[in-house]
Amino acid sequence: MAGFQLPLFIVGFILFSAISEASKCSINGIPLVRNISELHQDNYGRGGLSHITVAGSVLHGMKEVEVWLQTFSPGSYTPIHRHSCEEVFVVLKGTGTLYLASSSHQKYPGNPQQFSIFSNSTFHVPVNDAHQVWNTNEHEDLQMLVIISRPPVKVFVYDDWFVPHTAAKLKFPYFWDEECFQAPQKDEL
Repeated sequence: MAGFQLPLFIVGFILFSAISEASKCSINGIPLVRNISELHQDNYGRGGLSHITVAGSVLHGMKEVEVWLQTFSPGSYTPIHRHSCEEVFVVLKGTGTLYLASSSHQKYPGNPQQFSIFSNSTFHVPVNDAHQVWNTNEHEDLQMLVIISRPPVKVFVYDDWFVPHTAAKLKFPYFWDEECFQAPQKDEL
């Protein structure tokens, strides 16, 4: 007697149903190996930005690190900001400028140092140092792989380099975590 075989379209339907049950905000059903070009990409209302969470705490259950792929079109930039985590950047293509104010012990960030960044360069931002990254290339995107510690990140945003630390605006959850972030349940009577 020949073995029972399901028609291919039924197997495909069963697999599709199992995957579609796993929402964007669920770690269930996420394959171990994924194609970056198939991951969710958005600009989160920031023109010139393309953000992909490659591996994240809120989306994928990571506990110690988070990895992003970010692309900035010519002239675009991050806000001036700081966070209580370490951050490592690997520049995959393009050129730009890192602005870094290592004066977190002062009352405000102050005048930042400027560093040229370029394809195949890497840099890190220490905990709580205010910084900003600009794509200063007029003709090419700036693409970076970004790794942060202690996710999900709480971001403090500054209007300029002379805004006091106490007046920085807290953004938590951050834009790419908003849809899936669930505040921990309070343990109260």
